[in-house]
Amino acid sequence: MRCYRAMAKRQIHTVTHAASKQKPVRPRDPVASGERDAANNRTAYHNYFLTDKFECGVALHGTEVKSVRSGQVQLRDAYALVKGGELWLLNAHIGVYSHGNIHNHEPVRTRKLLVHTAELRKLESATRIKGMTLIPTRMYFRRGRVKCEVAVAKGKQTWDKRETERRRTADNEAKAAIARSRRI
Repeated sequence: MRCYRAMAKRQIHTVTHAASKQKPVRPRDPVASGERDAANNRTAYHNYFLTDKFECGVALHGTEVKSVRSGQVQLRDAYALVKGGELWLLNAHIGVYSHGNIHNHEPVRTRKLLVHTAELRKLESATRIKGMTLIPTRMYFRRGRVKCEVAVAKGKQTWDKRETERRRTADNEAKAAIARSRRI
């Protein structure tokens, strides 16, 4: 009996030793590991002044998670709403899972966002102010769970957008001038 244990230990040791030398067959997906966002709402930064940001969980069906993991999320027209003591995500498009069956999800549906009660009260009081709304800015994975970042936002006027663009070009020109001076 003792010989079998020693042989088993040697076999396990050789397997782990051999496995440590091998490279992984395929690198891990950056979206699933949380290194890259599944979706980013770039138009929100252009159309709104974003003040406070909150991290929310998202209640999803199984195929929706797989679609988010593959990056099939569109947050451009999405917004959040506090209704009935709960936070809801509207108009967020999560594409149909390609390997799904008849139980696949609908791409655009109302999804529940999961937040703490204290955060919900803050969001509700912030949206009562005229002109303020809740906009999802990005969707990502954290510890294997889908998270959505919701920001309290106020809409920009056209002159605000032009001012932001002027400021951005001035900053880029200044950075380019600094980089040119360092090269010389």
